[in-house]
Order: sequence, then structure tokens, then C-alpha cells
Amino acid sequence: MHPTLLPVQHDGSRGRARLAALDGLRLCAALMVVAYHYVAFDRGAWPGSPPEVFPSAHVPASYGWLGVQLFFMISGFVICMSCWGRGPGEFAVSRVTRLFPAYWFSVLAVALVVCLWPVADETLRSRDVAVNLTMLQSPLGVDAVDGVYWTLWVELRFYLLFALVVAGKGLTYARAVGFCVVWGFAAAVAAAVDEPLLDQVLLPEDCWYFIAGIAFYLMHRHRPNLALWLLVAGCFLVSQHGLVAAQARAEGHMGHRVPHWPTAVLLAVFFAAMAAVALGWTRRLTQRWLTTAGALTYPLYLIHERVGWLVIRRTARDVPPAVLLPALLAGMLVTAWLVHRLVERPLAGVLRRGLQRSAAEIRAGLSGPPQDRHKITPETFQAGGWNYGRDRR
Repeated sequence: MHPTLLPVQHDGSRGRARLAALDGLRLCAALMVVAYHYVAFDRGAWPGSPPEVFPSAHVPASYGWLGVQLFFMISGFVICMSCWGRGPGEFAVSRVTRLFPAYWFSVLAVALVVCLWPVADETLRSRDVAVNLTMLQSPLGVDAVDGVYWTLWVELRFYLLFALVVAGKGLTYARAVGFCVVWGFAAAVAAAVDEPLLDQVLLPEDCWYFIAGIAFYLMHRHRPNLALWLLVAGCFLVSQHGLVAAQARAEGHMGHRVPHWPTAVLLAVFFAAMAAVALGWTRRLTQRWLTTAGALTYPLYLIHERVGWLVIRRTARDVPPAVLLPALLAGMLVTAWLVHRLVERPLAGVLRRGLQRSAAEIRAGLSGPPQDRHKITPETFQAGGWNYGRDRR
């Protein structure tokens, strides 16, 4: 659920520049998912079905689930970018500090709201909330506090696979391309043999978006070539096949059917937008508000669904949808900004420093009484391949 070499706005990480266009795409993806849940998803929160409450708007909102696929593609691009020049320890710290602070807050906040506003068919057990804090609820068969959290398990598995590339000699152009080719072929084999364990590890339905994102970043960092374009084209063609089943699942949640051709068109638009970023066509997009919007997308994604449905369920009979929907979206955006500024950023800094210090102690093999451990210095971090006190993505 993220954003090089262009002279855009820097994020403080080894001189890399932040691509504002990717932040804009993140915002688009997040708003698509929000629209899908609020306008098209038949959760029973509104007084009627989505086609009854939103006769026109429910149709475009019915394709909002595709925002997840765009998120995955952006993730492939950004993870490859942020791993360049880092070791596996740095990669692990950057991912933990990026994912968990806002996530921990969101799990507890959503659980509290559900507890304060109980609904007959929606209950949360404290032990399930506790497991959700680990982000391992999906593989352990525990109910998610919020339905959108399923994508985080997909992201975690992608990170673990990509860590194999970062390990050892670190990430290189050749290793990244080789990883994409091997992963794609292995995922196709996994789909063919229909083995659940291979499906869990290799992500045969979702891997194509991550691979395409990695290929687009390689174009951006180096230059486009035929091999990379063929890799992207292969991902596009295979992912079209998988979207048929994905749309069927989405229609099951929505309770109504929609044409398939806009799904194919939107996927083509996503690939074209990522190609524009990779080729540098969006370098003029440097507006500061895009960077702010990009920072809001992760907390917005984490908190909007279940809390939003509870708000709708409580107020929809008294407030017209044309008023309630924009007010709810504005409230969620403000809440996401507060979570980012008051929770995510401060807690990420504390967590990063603690993990860096822990890793330095482990790598240095320090022993002795605790009072001696303050002797770790910035040189200790750098000797272990760490950058002491640097801000991380």
C-alpha cells in the first residue's frame, strides 16, 4: 500500500528525489478504492442498494477496486528504487517503519470505533485484534479488523521475495531483471499446478503488477530497452487474464454486474501512466500538494472502509447522500492527515532509531552490561552498512 533521479522534491534518503507524479497516482488509487467501498460495495450501510442510492455514480465507482492493482504497480517501482544501494537490514528497517506505525494506530482505532458503535452482525474479539497488530491475520486464518488489510499480506510476501535480491551482493540491474523473469515464470508454473503453498509464496495473480513496476523503475533509472518493454508487455497481457476472475469477485461484493471492457481500458491507462513516469514525461509535476497527498494515501486506505460504513449506517437516513458522501470523504482525508502528522511520522522515527540500534548491536555482537551499550556510535552503524539517523522512506 508508496513512491529518482529527476530534480524533483527530495525525501531525504540518500539524495533521491521524490516523484510527485507517483504521489498523484497513489492518491488516484486510494480515491478509487474509497469510491468503490462507499458507492458501489453493497454492505447494507445505505438505506438501499448502490444502484438505487447512486443511479449514475455507482457505475464508475464499480471499477474502483482496480486501485489496488495500481497500488501494487507503484509498490514495485518504489521498492526497487528505495532498495538501490541498501543491504537487507536497511531494507527491512525501511519497510517496517513504513508499514507498521500507521497500521498499528488504524487497527486500534477501528477496533475502538466498532466497540463504541456496535452493529449486530459485526463484532471484534480482543484476541483477533491482537493478532491483527502483527499483520499476520490472513495466513493465520484470523478475521481482519478491516477488510482492506488483505492487501498488506500480499505486500509483505512481495517484500520477502524481493529481499532475496537485495541479500548478498545487493540489488543490481542484472539481478533485478533476472528476479522479474524467474518470478514471472515460477508464478506461471504455480498457476498451472494449482498448489496452495506455491500460490501463497509466488502470488501468481498479483505478481505481474509488482514485476511491471520494477521494470518501469529500471527504465527510469537506466533507459528503456526491448527486454524491459517485453517484460512490461508480458505482464500487461497476463494480468488481463487474471482480471476476469478479480472482477467476478468484485461483482459478488457489489451485488450487481458491470461491463468488463472498462476494466481492460483502466488497466491500460495504469500501465500508460507508469510508463509516462518511467520515461520522465511527468518531471514537470512538482507541486507540493501532490507530495502531501501521497503521504495521506496509506492512512486513508487503512481507516476508511469499516469506519466509513459505520458512519453511513448511523447517518444515511437523516443526511442526503449528496451531502453525506463528500463530508465523509473530507473527514477521512483530515483524519488521514492527522494520523500522518501526529502518529505515523513521530512513531516511525522512534521505531527506525530503535531498530537501527538493535541491528547495530546484533551485527557488532555486543555483549556485557546494558550500561555499556550506549557506546554505539554513528561509525558503528556505518561500519555495519547503516546510515545513522537518516530519514527513511
